[in-house]
Amino acid sequence: MTEDVLISVEGRVGRIRLNRPKAIHALNTGMCAAILDALTAWRSDTAIEAVMIDHAEGRGFCAGGDIRMLATSGADDGAAARDFFRVEYQMNHALFTFVKPIVAFMDGITMGGGVGLSQPARMCVATENTKFAMPETGIGLFPDVGGGWYLSRLPGRMGQYLALTGARLDGADCYTLGLASHYLISDQIADAKERIAAQGGEAPAILDELHVAPPASTVTRHQAEIDRLFASDKLEDILAALEADGGEWASEQLAILRTKSPQSMKVSLKLLLDGATMPTFENEMRQEYAVATRVVQRHDFIEGVRALIIDKDNHPRWDPVTPEGVSDHLIDQIFAPLPEDEAWTPA
Repeated sequence: MTEDVLISVEGRVGRIRLNRPKAIHALNTGMCAAILDALTAWRSDTAIEAVMIDHAEGRGFCAGGDIRMLATSGADDGAAARDFFRVEYQMNHALFTFVKPIVAFMDGITMGGGVGLSQPARMCVATENTKFAMPETGIGLFPDVGGGWYLSRLPGRMGQYLALTGARLDGADCYTLGLASHYLISDQIADAKERIAAQGGEAPAILDELHVAPPASTVTRHQAEIDRLFASDKLEDILAALEADGGEWASEQLAILRTKSPQSMKVSLKLLLDGATMPTFENEMRQEYAVATRVVQRHDFIEGVRALIIDKDNHPRWDPVTPEGVSDHLIDQIFAPLPEDEAWTPA
């Protein structure tokens, strides 16, 4: 059992506490495996009425996955990266299909892998500390862990906007968009956890009682602009629309997109287009695994991690450097199903 995640039973709930404070609780393979094992054991345990997911000491809920390991593996044979994605996605799927109520507390940074941990929960709690984002296009990756499913189901073109820009949402934004079921002041979190541990199955009523009206959402003020400017599933059309608009907000978004990986942005748009009509979450995870195992070994991911995380010069050299250079054939290759003996399957 890894000490990077604390697994316990408290009262009537199974408790999962992320415990890598120096890494803002970023997930590694051992953590995902431990969570998956716990969910398997609790699924049939009648003493467990609900599951609670939060973080131990330190800021943030979960900043994502072990990006450095993924890049190192991607630059080699990719085996460790494939193993991580396989187990992480099995954990995501187990959470999504878990029959008992799950409560996730997004109190702080919730990005990448943290989104995959929280969004399957029936009750997802945001606070004034929540900082939610899927910023993967900035490192040459894409919004995985079910991002194609969750983002494609947001109002209008909000999901495409968030996937391409990596824009950060606060707790009020999350609640307004349906990415959180409840909004609590952080001072109420300890009381909520104590009461849920004692009463288990009463978690919905407890959170309903503690819920407060959040401030006005900032991001939804731009919903009409987002729907208009991000209307196309073709990246070149979106960039042209932003350029033609010329307004301050549109110009800001255009400048942001100019810093992102063209390959990753095209992958993200395809992911959301497919995700909107994906028949099951299992199908979504199978496709994301095929995409992830290829993207993690491509130039842009290794270069993006170098530029933003290792050397921190913030000047990634993307290849292809322009959207026009990312051919439909390349995207088709990235999205092609894996051979049956290599494809992802649930635990």
